[in-house]
Amino acid sequence: MITIGVLVPHPPIIVPGIGQTGDREQVSETINSMQEIDKLLGQEPPETLVVFTPHGTVFSDAIVIYGDEILKGDLHRFGLDKTWECQSDLELIDKIIELGQANHLPVLKFDQNMAKRYRPQGALDHGVLVPFSFFSPEWVAKVKMIVIPLSYLPLEELYQFGSIIQKAVTEIGRKVAIIASGDLSHCLKPGAPAGYDPRGAEFDQKLLDILRESQFSELFQMDPVLLEKAAECGFRSIIMMMGTLDQMDVQVKVHSYQGTFGVGYGVASFKPTGRKNRSMVEEIFENRNRSIADRRQKESPIVGYARQVVETYIQGKLLDEPVGLDPFLTDKAGVFVSLKKHGQLRGCIGTTEPTQKNIVAEVQQNAVSASTKDPRFDPVTIEELGDLVYSVDILKPAEPIENMTKLDPERYGVIVSQGYRRGLLLPNLEGIETVEEQVAIAKQKAGIPENEKVALERFEVVRYT
Repeated sequence: MITIGVLVPHPPIIVPGIGQTGDREQVSETINSMQEIDKLLGQEPPETLVVFTPHGTVFSDAIVIYGDEILKGDLHRFGLDKTWECQSDLELIDKIIELGQANHLPVLKFDQNMAKRYRPQGALDHGVLVPFSFFSPEWVAKVKMIVIPLSYLPLEELYQFGSIIQKAVTEIGRKVAIIASGDLSHCLKPGAPAGYDPRGAEFDQKLLDILRESQFSELFQMDPVLLEKAAECGFRSIIMMMGTLDQMDVQVKVHSYQGTFGVGYGVASFKPTGRKNRSMVEEIFENRNRSIADRRQKESPIVGYARQVVETYIQGKLLDEPVGLDPFLTDKAGVFVSLKKHGQLRGCIGTTEPTQKNIVAEVQQNAVSASTKDPRFDPVTIEELGDLVYSVDILKPAEPIENMTKLDPERYGVIVSQGYRRGLLLPNLEGIETVEEQVAIAKQKAGIPENEKVALERFEVVRYT
């Protein structure tokens, strides 16, 4: 059974022997709360700790579980001359992977063959060891471990994975505690690790309110831009932990929250008190599917055409050009077609100037390219078609500008060029709020160093969704 879930931060500064006395005094509330968590865990010592860490070997398209029999790690790079070793719960790991794959989730054991390819720094990173250093030897010495690093699969799949861990624990008959390791915003004040952004404090407050009030479904309604601006590293750990508590009533206690050094340190516990009739797994997938269906009902004709082009092409056919076109679609223009899957970019290809006989043909060409030829992604598969949403940007002619004062990231896209290198960024993109960000990303796409001078052009678009 799952005995408890806890949210813990992992700043090395709170570990004795690393942080200076004065610094540790400034985060004494966090340290005291970590000691409270140790007592809670020790009251009903688990047989296995499952730790979600946002560090380690990160995968965008899979969930991996460290599968060595003995897990090792240290905090040497933080100045502490100490090494930890823990025994893995291989039986429970195998059951989690079995159930995950049976539910069509890409869950893998990180074995020696994978280690040769990806060269991990050690399963026990500071996301594991900082919390672990607070746990009393009296109970923790007998505990086995399962360490699961960050995955960038959609949040719904991560929650489902957590629920599968719960099922595996029940089938094996293990007493398990869940550790969600993660700091909150890294941009709470000037000089913070990720700089300062006022939305960092907004994120921390909103997240803690959701947890305090046990409104866990609202986690899936968090604004992706807010998550990005907050520069957090604990949200996905929290999502997986909440999945392990699916269909349970839980007593939530936020033990403390501090942002002394510009990073949010939240400590909370989640104690199961009973069972619910309905799993939230069904609800969150229903909500996601409903959102996609609603968007498709409202999509503009040109976006519907782009979607049909992709769906037809991926199934091995070509879609004919539609008849009865709006007059403007017989014009020529550069076009970008963008695909997103569960809020994440899945492909984007376009032309800055017309290359086809009309806009419709331009859309057809770039829709196929965005779904199959974007070098950042694997080609779209048939299984993904139901999860994709589309947008089409029709570009107006670009005009040269003297400097960045003529730009506005909401209104204008930008083209940067230096010799044969050329980079483009569309306007009004999520998370891009300043001209400096816009130009820096365009330079990055072109392979131009950030401090080098470039020729600038701006353009407007008509965006269809």
